[in-house]
Amino acid sequence: MPMLAPSAPIPAAPPPVPLLEMHGISKDFSGVRALNDVSLRLHAGEILGLMGENGAGKSTLLKILSGVQPPSRGEIRLDGRPVAFANPDEAMRAGIVTIYQELSLIPTLSVAENIFVGRAPVNRLKLVDWRAMREAASKAIARVGLRLDVRTPVSALSVAEQQMVEIARALSLRSRVIVMDEPTSALSEAEVSRLLGIMRQLRSAGVSIMFVTHRLEEASEVCDRMTVLRDGRLAGELERGTDPIPVPAVIERMVGRAASELYARPAERAKAGEVRLSVRGLTTLRNPEAPHAIVLKGVDLDLRAGEILGIAGLVGSGRTELARAIFGADRRAAGEIRLDGRPIAPAAPSDAIALGIGLVPEDRKHQAIFPALGIQPNFSVASLKTYARALGFMAEGRERRDLADYRKMLNIRMAGPDQLIAGLSGGNQQKVILARWLARDPKVLIVDEPTRGVDVGAKAEVHQILVGLAARGIAVLVISSELPEILAVSDRIVTMREGRITGEMPASEASEESLMALMALGTRTEPRP
Repeated sequence: MPMLAPSAPIPAAPPPVPLLEMHGISKDFSGVRALNDVSLRLHAGEILGLMGENGAGKSTLLKILSGVQPPSRGEIRLDGRPVAFANPDEAMRAGIVTIYQELSLIPTLSVAENIFVGRAPVNRLKLVDWRAMREAASKAIARVGLRLDVRTPVSALSVAEQQMVEIARALSLRSRVIVMDEPTSALSEAEVSRLLGIMRQLRSAGVSIMFVTHRLEEASEVCDRMTVLRDGRLAGELERGTDPIPVPAVIERMVGRAASELYARPAERAKAGEVRLSVRGLTTLRNPEAPHAIVLKGVDLDLRAGEILGIAGLVGSGRTELARAIFGADRRAAGEIRLDGRPIAPAAPSDAIALGIGLVPEDRKHQAIFPALGIQPNFSVASLKTYARALGFMAEGRERRDLADYRKMLNIRMAGPDQLIAGLSGGNQQKVILARWLARDPKVLIVDEPTRGVDVGAKAEVHQILVGLAARGIAVLVISSELPEILAVSDRIVTMREGRITGEMPASEASEESLMALMALGTRTEPRP
């Protein structure tokens, strides 16, 4: 019987070509290297997390991908072929659409007009075909689970609904790649859950998503892979297995140290002194200009000198309204506020400031910084009388020396006092605002969402600053949506729900489970054995 020749081995199938590749990307700005030989890949129907601290190079990489800036070196490949985008329009025509953290919708236009701005369908007479536009817009918003009249002005929508309109517009462009830059930063937990669900639906439909966020738990939940940048370089790649990508592993690559160090609670904390701020029966009036604001209903609390009191509560619990009422920004209907035992009644923030109360608001961009001004005027704006000289001139030498001292004390990373504050990372902007109030040596400092929009490395620095303020005898009131943050920095924690205090406990006895029960239900659960 003749011998059969052995059959040739079947060659392995080549790996699929990534839909998008960025290979060896570097970017230099006036001799400063913002990106150094960064490479990443994105496959069709994949969610890729782009992670990194502020200043790691994420924004620069996105600008290169979207055609805002050219790379100094490296190339972009789409379907395996090199491409170069001279502007964002070219990137969009190639199917790459970026949804930025600051939404680009036009408030006075309708949903339909925003979706088709600049490319409205026209009829044979070259006039806008409004019926066709509305029908196409209705189909686009239905794809993202939005149910509303597309003739509605965008200004009438919630932030979450506006976010969905942005995604609908991206899909109407037949996008193959959607880049989402911090899409959940202003959303509630329910809205975040809905958005993550839509991202999964888009992935199932073959759309590729690049997800940029500081909220690592969300990224861990939804991402298939993560590319991590640190100091402009590729710090690692993580891939999802049967379980989500572990958050501690992401943090360690982002900051170069273990996650356990970021929320580390100092072993020694200064002992609290006498009651500095006392609130009894605080009730506020409904503001017709802010109909959705929560009305406070008989709030009682005490804050001691040298203590950090954490305020925990879900969205709509009244945490921010409490801060505003103490600071004189909202009108009181009833109740009493005492500072060092003496009744006070600040009718405006200027009154509270004069009394020695400072506020770092939750919306840093719109309520705290002056983006068109330099760091120095942003630092000294609350202390103009301190630095004022005769005839209205400023003692700029002393102003600059004090800023230099706080720059060193708080480790503010900046080019100089004249640099625009808008050019700083979120963490460094927050440090400038803290320095602003430290220059006034306040008795009470209220910090609302101290690390919102701040990367994980800077969070630890801000936490240590807050602990240091309390050690100086300042009474610190911290409001945060992040329970690990509240547990890490607070000496004592008060919970709120629907404008009322629902509980109080030492931070050493609190857990996320017990706090959540008080925040959501108004009752305390016993710890599990």
